[in-house]
Amino acid sequence: MTDTADTTDYDVLVVGFGPTGAVAAGQLGRLGHRTLVIDRLTGVYDKPRAIALDHEIFRHFDNMGLAEAVSPHIEPFTASEHFGVDGQLIRRVDMVAKPYPLGYTPSMVFSQPAVEAELRRHATSFSNVRAELGVELHDLVQTSDRVEARLSGADGQHRSVTARYVLGCDGASSTVREIAGLALEDLTFDEPWLVVDMRVNANALDRLPQCSAQFCNPARPVSFLIGPKNHRRWEIMLLPGEDARQMERPENVWKLLSRWLAPHDGELWRAASYRFHALVAADWRNGKILIAGDAAHQQPPFIGQGMCQGLRDATNLVWKLDRVLTGVSSDSLLDSYTVERKQHVIELTRRIKAIGQSICERDTAAARRRDAQILADGGGKPLLITRQEIIPPLRAGFLAHQEGPARGSLFPQPRIASSDSVRLLDKVIGPGLHVFIDGRSTDAATLLALCAAHPDMSAAAVAPAGTPDALEETEGVLASWFDRHGVVAAIVRPDHYVFGTARNTAELGDLLREIDARLRDVPAEQANQIPDLRMERTS
Repeated sequence: MTDTADTTDYDVLVVGFGPTGAVAAGQLGRLGHRTLVIDRLTGVYDKPRAIALDHEIFRHFDNMGLAEAVSPHIEPFTASEHFGVDGQLIRRVDMVAKPYPLGYTPSMVFSQPAVEAELRRHATSFSNVRAELGVELHDLVQTSDRVEARLSGADGQHRSVTARYVLGCDGASSTVREIAGLALEDLTFDEPWLVVDMRVNANALDRLPQCSAQFCNPARPVSFLIGPKNHRRWEIMLLPGEDARQMERPENVWKLLSRWLAPHDGELWRAASYRFHALVAADWRNGKILIAGDAAHQQPPFIGQGMCQGLRDATNLVWKLDRVLTGVSSDSLLDSYTVERKQHVIELTRRIKAIGQSICERDTAAARRRDAQILADGGGKPLLITRQEIIPPLRAGFLAHQEGPARGSLFPQPRIASSDSVRLLDKVIGPGLHVFIDGRSTDAATLLALCAAHPDMSAAAVAPAGTPDALEETEGVLASWFDRHGVVAAIVRPDHYVFGTARNTAELGDLLREIDARLRDVPAEQANQIPDLRMERTS
């Protein structure tokens, strides 16, 4: 076996070119950072795995310029109806009503192979991003300012590259996590399931449920999901004594699907057995090595958040890494990554586990009590909840020290009247740190003037039509948000999470000084003396 030297030095080495790695590489590419992304496989896996995404993730796709490319492979997610022991409807999980808070359909289904191919295409469209497939990682060695990675290609040759940071997006059996010594914590959920994906013939689609469904039957819990076009998925709980590999065999799959379909009704696309785990890494960082996606966490699939969590990881990390790489913020900014994402994953996983344990109840008497309680919670009717209320905000990390309304939540994206068209807010104001002012406030001009002393952030007033010197929103989404929280200003991070909110000019001044100090890692009392260190972008 031959060793060769690679003298190229990268800003970031991304290990794993699945959705999380592709989004991270694409965002790093847009920001001008020299990025090498590797994957041991030579192409996109051609079977569907993830099937759901939400408006937060689509917002990032749109910010990346990918909305038009991925839209043909995405459709709205139907409501999910939960049926109890006797087949009665006990709960309905839907999405929030219009006007949609982030400007997009809140819940969606997608075809992973096609979307993943677009994510890869986007990442490699940047001249500063290099993708190498069929390449394996063998070792990582950290020095004071670099990480040396030992790689091998299909030709058997070993070589070393260096990077300022390494991001492991290499899946549940992550080599990066193992090398970095980042242990997994068990969140105590482990169930065997069979996942079946079908391309259903047009003449059989009407015989299937017209909404996604959870059949909470103690005899054998089953989930049914409506994917794009004619894609339908069943997630079927395996029972004690059933051999997972045997249950994947087509003859056994068709027996399980017999209440819905026969073999002539469609094409069996995939049948794969899984153990639905709930795991999270104890720490997501070891020096200049970080992990994201399935390398950092695994969770049950009951509300379709697995891939979404990985893409949240990537977007959370990249804006911070960008500031560190450009010298605007210190390396300590990256400490907030584990704090924010780990807690969010744990809280969401607990909520998903509660839903999953309810669905998976195998004792008939306990399942009847479950059905009765859910109906009671709904006032004697099927309980209605939204997928969006299940997703928690950020609780800690790079957020204002003082808790306040909407801190850690996602900032809305209203539609803005712009000349002779209507555009979403992000397209009007662009990426970065922003301060948004309620343009209806009598102090709007003073609030905007206050922001002028903080050039790291752009500021904009937003209000309904007829308000001078403000962006004109067309549906009242942001006006309602300001009213609901009783605030007149919000500082919003590049990943659209609210750093903090202010009820008046004094509170906004305090927030601006705090975020300046924390971004630059200087004592708060020196914040007023911070020079303008705005970064210059490489196009």
